[in-house]
Amino acid sequence: MAKPIVREYVNDEELKNDVKELQNRGLDKDDVYVISHDEDRTNRVARNADANTVGVKEMGLDTAVGNIFNKKGDELRAKFKEMGLSQQEADQYEERLDEGRILMLVTDHDKVQDWV
Repeated sequence: MAKPIVREYVNDEELKNDVKELQNRGLDKDDVYVISHDEDRTNRVARNADANTVGVKEMGLDTAVGNIFNKKGDELRAKFKEMGLSQQEADQYEERLDEGRILMLVTDHDKVQDWV
């Protein structure tokens, strides 16, 4: 999997608006993911923005099962790594989530080239 484009947000509504803009440009829902430190927030924003969360399909069964026993930070870093980010990037983004940020990951680079 190619490394996704990552954008961080403080405001959930801003993320939702950006997802809608990208979808209006032809980006498929399957190429947009939302991650935050709070699972309820992640699910709510993903649902409201018509985006995805990182689940078993993206992580693979081994990682998903392993995450059952992981602390939240370890679980998030594992999700980032399964999405194609390096360990260093996973650590950095997990810290940003600790600070209350929410992240949007986009896997279709072609549809967002002029947006980035």
